[in-house]
Amino acid sequence: MLDASLGRNFSHTSFVFRGFPELQRHSRLLALPFAVSYVAVLLGNSLLILIIRHVESLHIPMYLLVCMLCIVDILVATTIVPKMLLGLLFDWDKISLGGCLTQMFFTHFLSSVESTLLLAMALDRYVAICQPLRYAEIIDSSMMVGLLLFTLVRSGTIMAALVGLSGSLWFCGSNVIWHYYCDHMALVSLACDSTEKNNAAGLAVIICFVGVDISLIVLSYIKILSVVLRATAASEDRWKAFHTCGTHLIVMMCFYLVGSITFLSHNLHIPIPTGVNTLMGLIYILFPAIINPVIYGVRTKEIQNGFLRIFKLRGKKIMTIKVSPAGNKDSALTKDVTFTHKCGS
Repeated sequence: MLDASLGRNFSHTSFVFRGFPELQRHSRLLALPFAVSYVAVLLGNSLLILIIRHVESLHIPMYLLVCMLCIVDILVATTIVPKMLLGLLFDWDKISLGGCLTQMFFTHFLSSVESTLLLAMALDRYVAICQPLRYAEIIDSSMMVGLLLFTLVRSGTIMAALVGLSGSLWFCGSNVIWHYYCDHMALVSLACDSTEKNNAAGLAVIICFVGVDISLIVLSYIKILSVVLRATAASEDRWKAFHTCGTHLIVMMCFYLVGSITFLSHNLHIPIPTGVNTLMGLIYILFPAIINPVIYGVRTKEIQNGFLRIFKLRGKKIMTIKVSPAGNKDSALTKDVTFTHKCGS
């Protein structure tokens, strides 16, 4: 009884990450695929942002939402992956309680923002296809500002409450977080006092984001497909519509399904091996961030045209500089104008 009372007067202020305990000896090799994944996230999303920024024809609501999604993907991956790589490579796997709560807030906040953006993109496509004559009236700058404010308020308040409840807990047992980042329930499971409020808050998050958002997304795509099937007679166009909507839904389902399982496994006490749970948590963060530039960029004709346009212009500039001699300024100017004229003709 004395040990128990002493334990209740002590709470850990730092924690240690242990995501794949079975592979602890091979942590440096384990860092390789995650480092490659992180580089892919940075390159893919940065390239898509660059294209949307520099191609004026892409400055429309749909591609602005894609650009915002890319920014969120970069930020959420940066919130967890660099710290994880430092732990795998150099055994810098400790984190303070304050650092853990900060990482938790930004991880879940950015994930909830991504959920809202996916919903906004689905509704944008619904209006564009099902209400094309009213698109400019419905999807305008005021609506985009309102969406941004709604996203920040909804995600910020809910995740701040979630983190606040976690920070009020007493951690007098183990200080080992069986994950590679401060997931909400991974930290809460270490508490030695009642976690009923935390479990209820976790379920509320799933209902608020997964239950509401994914229901509206699925309904939007069902309506889109029904309109396309009624309006399109050509089998190739129908197949293209099915393929595009189906791909988007698969990516969204992976995002929501994996996230829901990781949340519910703790709330419903579902026994999932530590390594599997850690992998699912990382897939929940990294998979959408890697695949979104492919789905919304590589497979989109407007993005492909923007990419070719940017790099053709840069290629012309480089060739012009190489052709122009460094010595004679007048000669360089004359050749520059002549070469540019020939490229344009």
